Amino acid sequence: MSVKAEQAHTFNPASHVELESAKRPKPLVWTEERIEHWELTGERPSPVMVWTPEQTGAFLDQATDDRLYALFHLVTFRGLRRGEACGQRWADTNLRAGLLTVAKQLVVDGWAVYEDDPKTDAGARTIALDSETVAVLEAHRKQQRADREQWGDAWVETGRVFTKENGEWLHPTAVTDRFRELADAAGLPPIRLHDLRHGAATLAHAAGADLHSIKEMLGHSSIGITSDTYTTLLPQVDRAIAEAAAQLVPRANRPRKVAQSTAEPAKITPSAHASLTQTAPDEGSEADDEAPRRPKLQLIRGGALSPLSGSNRRPPLYKIFPRPRRSAVTSLRAA
Repeated sequence: MSVKAEQAHTFNPASHVELESAKRPKPLVWTEERIEHWELTGERPSPVMVWTPEQTGAFLDQATDDRLYALFHLVTFRGLRRGEACGQRWADTNLRAGLLTVAKQLVVDGWAVYEDDPKTDAGARTIALDSETVAVLEAHRKQQRADREQWGDAWVETGRVFTKENGEWLHPTAVTDRFRELADAAGLPPIRLHDLRHGAATLAHAAGADLHSIKEMLGHSSIGITSDTYTTLLPQVDRAIAEAAAQLVPRANRPRKVAQSTAEPAKITPSAHASLTQTAPDEGSEADDEAPRRPKLQLIRGGALSPLSGSNRRPPLYKIFPRPRRSAVTSLRAA
C-alpha cells in the first residue's frame, strides 16, 4: 500500500502532455483587396497588419501638426516600442551624432506607470537616426524648450524627450489612444501602434537592410523572431522580384502574345520606391551554403530590376514615403 500511495503522489499526468507551440501571427500588408474585404465584413485579415508606404505617409501627414508627431515619426522609421519611446531621455539622445540609445522604458501596471530597463538585454541598444528624423527631433526639442519657459516654475523636469505639456511623463496608454484618433481621422485601415514596429522592420528590409541589422534596430534577442514575425514583403517589392526572376531566363523563341505583353516591364506605382534594394542572404549562412548565389538587384524606373553595381547607393529610409507636408521640419530649417 505504501508503494502505491507514493506513486499516486509522485506521478503527474500533466508532465506527459505535449502542447503545440504557439504560432506568431504573420503580418500582412493592407492591400486594396484586403481593405475592401474588411470594409464589407469587418474582418481583419490578420491580428498584425502593416500599412503600405502610401498609407503610412498619409498617417504622418495627418499627425504632422500634432504635439506627439515626433514620437510617431521615430517609432515609424526606427521601430521603438511604445514604452521605449515614452521613456526615451535626452541624455541618451545625441542628435549631433545622429544616435539614440535605448536605455529606459515606461511600463504600465494597471493604470500606474513606472520606469524600468529595456524588455531584454538586447533591448538596450544604440540606433542610428536618418537626417530627417534628426531634424524632426530638433524641432520637437525647440518646442519643448518653449513649453518649459511658458510653464515656468510649474514645469516638471523629467529629462524625457516626449512629455506632457508641463513636462510630466506621458502615459503610454494615452499615446495609443492618440494614435488611434489620428489614424481614424486619416481614414486609414486599422493597425495597432505596435504594428508601426512591424512597418519599420518591413521598410528597412525593403530598403536593403539585412536581418541582423533589423534585429539590432528592433532590439530582438533572436534573429528568428525578426525573420518569422517582423519582416513583411511589400507588394511593390514582391512584384519587382517576380519580374526579375522571369527575366533571368534567356528566351529566343518566346510565344508571340507573351512577347508582346512583356515588351515593357509592368509598371509599379509605389509612391516613392525610386531605388529599392534587395540583398542576398548573408555570406556564410547555412542557407547560403546550400542555395545558389543570387545577384543583388535594384528596382529601377518602370518597376524593372537590374543588377546592383558598386556605385549604386541605397536611398535614405525616409524617402520611401510620399510626404507632401513637412511643416515641422520646414519651419525648423527656415528659422
